[in-house]
Amino acid sequence: MSERKDLVGLSREELAAEMADIGEKPFRAKQLWHWIYNQGVTDFQAMTTLARPLREKLAERYVVRRPETSRVQTSVDGTRKWLLRFADGNEAETVYIPEDDRGAVCVSSQVGCTLTCRFCHTGTQLLVRNLTAAEIVGQFMTARDSYEEWPSPSDGGRLISNIVLMGMGEPLFNYDNVSKALKIIMDGEGIAVSKRRITLSTSGVVPMIRRCGEELGVNLAVSLHATTDEIRDRIMPINKKYPLAELMAALRDYPTNNARRITFEYIMLKGINDSAADARRLVKLVEGIPAKFNLIPFNKWPGSEFECSDMRDIKRFSDMLFDAGYSAPVRQSRGSDILAACGQLKSDSERIRCSRQKARLEDGIPDEHQQPAPAA
Repeated sequence: MSERKDLVGLSREELAAEMADIGEKPFRAKQLWHWIYNQGVTDFQAMTTLARPLREKLAERYVVRRPETSRVQTSVDGTRKWLLRFADGNEAETVYIPEDDRGAVCVSSQVGCTLTCRFCHTGTQLLVRNLTAAEIVGQFMTARDSYEEWPSPSDGGRLISNIVLMGMGEPLFNYDNVSKALKIIMDGEGIAVSKRRITLSTSGVVPMIRRCGEELGVNLAVSLHATTDEIRDRIMPINKKYPLAELMAALRDYPTNNARRITFEYIMLKGINDSAADARRLVKLVEGIPAKFNLIPFNKWPGSEFECSDMRDIKRFSDMLFDAGYSAPVRQSRGSDILAACGQLKSDSERIRCSRQKARLEDGIPDEHQQPAPAA
């Protein structure tokens, strides 16, 4: 028999089509949707509103799968990081960041990253592939499993209240899968996370920003990190393709209001982007955009060429933005002891695999992942 198909990651329409293919009525898809996404059930036998023969038929053909958890780490501040392995052996990281009475799950959209931002540890792991909608949704469901937040609680009662696509990868370079996953997550009869509680972070993929605003309307966070093209070109190569003028024009068109402002992420790099002149340029740059800022002290990682700005300079920068009428808190670094802080995500599997490969080569053993040379 062929491999069973995973029902996680299918849209409502795709789930209904699967039921039609096995001779079941459309309402079965609605029942399955409830069990999978509202109740969090992975075992068909526990789906008690379905008749036993149907449960057995489903179990023969389908699975409700989560990514395999390779490793879980919990920081001293309560931040939790999962290293998740997917069916093909690739891995990515997911992080839960707690606040006082709630928290956010930081979800990855790619294995590795294609952007190579010079201050970001994740960017040193080259892109392997995009994650599927099932793998993106599965990260959030894994976090729900870990905190036992099934069935889907109401907004007021949940510990995991928000989602941020700020993990590994550039979400707008994997828009189709990200969009499909978020529509599943936002569905009111399933996981039911409101779009007001979802933030997508982008480094500035200008054409897709407009599409995201039209089709999803989630909160937008922009990794800005510089106020001139010269500096942004240096630290964020994507700026060479989509320079600041094009980026800001797209952001002015994004659906916002004073209650739903665009967040500008700004990492504080000593002597690079932290001057009073930078702060003044930043205010001018965002003029006319409902905006707020997140100032991020740089998290040092092995091999990095940058240093974090002095706290005195960060405070001066923040005060200048506040004085101009903008919210500009300094983000508290969370989970840095387990490399779960901003810009630190890089799947442990890559480090482990590289060290194993090096040891094998030193022992004269061929790389187990090396592909055979094509025939002449």
